[in-house]
Amino acid sequence: MDQISGQGDGFYLVPTGGGVGAEVRGVDLRVVDDATFAAIARAWTEHAVLLFRGQHLTDPDLVAFSRRFGGLDLAPIQETGRRSVQGLPEIYVVSNVIENGAPIGSLGSGEAVWHTDMSYLPEPPKASLLYAVEIPPVGGNTSFVNMYAALEALPEALRRRVAGLRVKHDGTYNSGGYVRQGVAETGDPRTSAGTLHPLICRHPESGREMLYLGRRRNAYIEGLELAESEALLDALWAGMDDPAIGYSHRWQVGDLVLWDNRCTMHRRDAFDPSSRRVMHRTQVKGSAPPSAA
Repeated sequence: MDQISGQGDGFYLVPTGGGVGAEVRGVDLRVVDDATFAAIARAWTEHAVLLFRGQHLTDPDLVAFSRRFGGLDLAPIQETGRRSVQGLPEIYVVSNVIENGAPIGSLGSGEAVWHTDMSYLPEPPKASLLYAVEIPPVGGNTSFVNMYAALEALPEALRRRVAGLRVKHDGTYNSGGYVRQGVAETGDPRTSAGTLHPLICRHPESGREMLYLGRRRNAYIEGLELAESEALLDALWAGMDDPAIGYSHRWQVGDLVLWDNRCTMHRRDAFDPSSRRVMHRTQVKGSAPPSAA
């Protein structure tokens, strides 16, 4: 355990034991002073995923802490047309719960495959924060993969092959598999909506190189024949389930997880649709698009 400066002697940083992330202990996120926040920001840059257990955050508390990292995106439109907590458009409700015949949130109870949040945009969010309000007894775990380590694990020939190439981050589907509002399916990743980003990027704060994939579905590597793009993407994605570079988080009520959306990907396990899961998410705007290494 590493003690870090801030709210007294009880503030500790404990690595998850996986391939990414650390737990921050001894901090109340409702009352974060400047020294504590600076320590949290340093730890976030170093570990990419931070876990804070036992928090008691109201929605305004969540928004206030999230804003310490920068301006916040507004919650995206949900499949039902609703998108956020009333009066707090920055909070996106991730839930399978149905009240009065309508979903209170988005993404349901199914699996959410590996992805980077909103990487189909020219300037994707740099951070996401997810707070557990209600959790199911089993399932719904969230896993993370370290994209610094993913790049380091590539065979040298494959790394040379993709250096300088760009991949289209498709904007047709969200992580629940639904077509995004206002977007048309084309059936061809070469012509679908999305944004090109370098496959190998340099993190603007850590200075480290990382692999930047976004999500597999409908991805396309610029300038290649479709079959060649598919084969190369399959090779890049082959190592994403390696536990040596990942961490699977089993949620407890009151957990807040903060992750760097640039150098990690994440996924969610499915869970029993008859169970309730309610999570509140905020996202911190990106200041610049990912840049080539």
